[in-house]
Amino acid sequence: MLITLLLFLVSAVTIYLACEYFVNGIEWTGHHFKFSQSATGSLLAALGTALPECIVTLTAQQEIGIGAALGGPLVLATIGYAAVGLTLLLCMGRTERAIDGEVQREIGRDQRWFIGIFLVATALGLVAFTGKSWLAPLFLLVYLVYVRRELKQSDSHEVELPEPLKLAPDAGIPPLGKVLLQTLGALVVVALAAQLFVHQLESVGELFGLSPVLAALLLSPVATEMPELMNVLIWVRQGKNRLALANISGAMMIQGTIPKAFCLLFTPWLLDGAMMASSLVTLLAVGLLWWGFRKGTMTAGRLALVGLLYLGFCGWLLMS
Repeated sequence: MLITLLLFLVSAVTIYLACEYFVNGIEWTGHHFKFSQSATGSLLAALGTALPECIVTLTAQQEIGIGAALGGPLVLATIGYAAVGLTLLLCMGRTERAIDGEVQREIGRDQRWFIGIFLVATALGLVAFTGKSWLAPLFLLVYLVYVRRELKQSDSHEVELPEPLKLAPDAGIPPLGKVLLQTLGALVVVALAAQLFVHQLESVGELFGLSPVLAALLLSPVATEMPELMNVLIWVRQGKNRLALANISGAMMIQGTIPKAFCLLFTPWLLDGAMMASSLVTLLAVGLLWWGFRKGTMTAGRLALVGLLYLGFCGWLLMS
């Protein structure tokens, strides 16, 4: 038990330190390719840090794979946005906590996209029919359409330079080679540390007698979403709320499409009671987020309160 806790802490600290290098490198990557901050967060950062979840869904056993595909969006829609709110409340002054209206509209549009995709995926999980796997490419196509939309919005490239590249602190604009070396190297460390983190949480689940499905719904997603959560902490503390929120919304779009495509291809994609409850809580959280962002009334405190939905879901699962 002591070794498990020690490895748990070591992996968490390693993820945070590696994410410091990753977010710095990914900002410079976006700058070199003339991406807006929103596209950098929602596409580049989200795609990189979403790899662990996609791997878990693709390689895990059937029930665990489905649970991970559902648990990821649940954690992002609750704990992810709550992390933004709590960090703003704890680390920023009253005036710095405000979320820009344009940012709220952008994130609101992402929530609207996600609701539509997730509703279709949930509906497919309620029925069994021949040829369901043929629908998998549609989810990939939706993600490609989302990518195209984000890239079209990258025309308004911010001229503000990121902080100096950690591998070349004295360079005004570091060469792309060093930028990619730092970004990819940090991503490899993040992926390895995230896998170690997952294994330690699985060991904790076994110690407490959690079933594979409960572990997949509650523990595995928290572990695999650690890179996004660390990115959020780093970017919000740097005052880059747009990057933090775009990273979460972009990761949710990946989670709503690519893992679902894998599940449709390699599993029957049929949801049991716990999985259906997870889907409903996710839709409730995203619905509340969409409403607040669309109205432009989302605050740090309201973001933090969304995390209570995850705690309530955990309590219901453990008691049922």
